[in-house]
Amino acid sequence: MAHGRTGSEGSSMKIGIIGAGNIGGNLTRRLTALGHDVSVANSRGPETLTALAEETGAKPVTVGEAARGAEIVVVTVPLKAVPDLPAGLFDGAAEGFAVIDTGNYYPQQRDGRIAAIEDGLTESRWTEQHLGHPVIKAFNGTYAQDILDRPLPAGDPERIALPVAGDDEVAKKTVRALIDQLGFDTVDAGGIDDSWRQQPDTPVYGLRDGVAAVTKALTEASPDRPASFRG
Repeated sequence: MAHGRTGSEGSSMKIGIIGAGNIGGNLTRRLTALGHDVSVANSRGPETLTALAEETGAKPVTVGEAARGAEIVVVTVPLKAVPDLPAGLFDGAAEGFAVIDTGNYYPQQRDGRIAAIEDGLTESRWTEQHLGHPVIKAFNGTYAQDILDRPLPAGDPERIALPVAGDDEVAKKTVRALIDQLGFDTVDAGGIDDSWRQQPDTPVYGLRDGVAAVTKALTEASPDRPASFRG
């Protein structure tokens, strides 16, 4: 296994998934099916992941072990849980590893008020500051079931496109290649400071459409946050 390079079609990568909810669980199912070496962790401990591990062949681990040797780490936990992730989370990750952040800020339903985000910081920048590593924002507006049900080969006119934001161009390329392998197109949604364009209640959030429509929806996003985004 060559570390610190972009995963090309058909090459197996070591992937750590932190969070085994709907998105984390379905990414575990698909990525193992594609032949990737997947470790999966949740807040309740590896023994609660036995069924998922038996179904998929993924390795259940503690959160602290999830990134070990990983070329891609997926952080898919509730936003309010990000500060509780262990220090040194990425110690032992592969050189040049990428972090995917699938998170959203739901102040009223789940996360409570987070002052820095209310004051204008994008959710993913806040997450990045807590993690101490750049993130690539993807899957945050994707229906979890679509990860299983809606993949299509490249070039299919019905293929769904996902917006992908991030400042690290190499990591972004790695993540976009992985999403392509999963059966979806991608649209470069700019840097993390632009990632508000794919936050909840924006035109692109939950949009099941192709590259042109996703590109258009990103341009139509308003920087004025809706009431639902306030704690």
